[in-house]
Amino acid sequence: MNKKMNEELQALVDKATAGDKNALETLIVGVQDIVFNLSLRMLGTFADAEDATQDILLKMVTHLSSFRGDSSFTTWVFSIATNHLKNHKKHMFAHYPLSFEYYGNDIENGKIQDVPDLTQNVEKDILAEELKMSCTNVMLQCLDIESRCIFILGTMFKIDSRIAGDILEMTPEAYRQRLSRIRKKMADFLGQYCGEYGSGKCKCKDRVNYAIQSHRLNPLQLDYMTANEISIQTMIDVKNAMEDIDDLSQDFSFCKPYQSPERMKHLVREFLDSTQFSIIQKN
Repeated sequence: MNKKMNEELQALVDKATAGDKNALETLIVGVQDIVFNLSLRMLGTFADAEDATQDILLKMVTHLSSFRGDSSFTTWVFSIATNHLKNHKKHMFAHYPLSFEYYGNDIENGKIQDVPDLTQNVEKDILAEELKMSCTNVMLQCLDIESRCIFILGTMFKIDSRIAGDILEMTPEAYRQRLSRIRKKMADFLGQYCGEYGSGKCKCKDRVNYAIQSHRLNPLQLDYMTANEISIQTMIDVKNAMEDIDDLSQDFSFCKPYQSPERMKHLVREFLDSTQFSIIQKN
C-alpha cells in the first residue's frame, strides 16, 4: 500500500471510529462481498454465509479502533473473518460433516435412476447449473477447516503466501506446501468423479431429481442462479492493497464470487441506522 493510500484509509478509519456513519458505511461496503464469499466457501450455504457475514462485520466495526495500519485493511479483515469462521459452529455442516469418501460413495452408488421427476416445472438445465455450483461449493466441506481456509485464500482470493501465512499463523513455505497438496487433492477428486470439471461419470443434469429428493436442491430456492455473479478480477481488485500475487494460482472455475445478497445489504443499512456508535469507541 502506498503512503497516500495508507493515509487516506487511516483517515477513513479514524472518522468511522469517531462516529462518522458515512465513513463506516464506506468501509463496510468495501469489504462485505469479500467477507460474504469467504463465508460462503467456508460454510457451504448462502443462509449460513449471510449469518456469519453479519457477525464478522459487527466484529470488524466493534474492533475498528484496534486497526493501526500495520497491514492492509483487507488483510486485517481477512484475519478477523478467518478466525471467526474457523471457530464458527452454527452452520449446517458443523452438524453434518462430509468427507471425500462419503461424497465419492454417494456419486458411485446413489440410485439416481429410481427417483421420479421432482423438478416442479423448473427447467432442468437451470436446476443442473444450480446443483453444479452448490455441489462444488459443498465439496469444499470435505476438507478440514484449516485446509479449506488455505484452499479458499490461495485459489479464490489468490492471496500472497506471505500475507496468507500471517493470517493463518504459519510460515509462507508451510502455506505454499499445504496449498499445493490441497489443490492436488481437490483436482484428483474432481478428475475421478466429476463429469463437469473432470473425467468422472457424475453429471449434474442426471442427478437433479436425486438431489431434490435428498434435500440438497430446492427448485423453489435457487441461491446461486439468482445471485449476481462478479468477476474474479473484481474480487482481486478489491484487495489490491495487498502485496503481489504469487505464482501458485490454479484455475478452479467453480470458485465464482457473488455479490452479497440484497437482503444482507438491507440488514447492513438497518444496522448503520440503528447502531450507537459509542460501541465502537468502547472497544
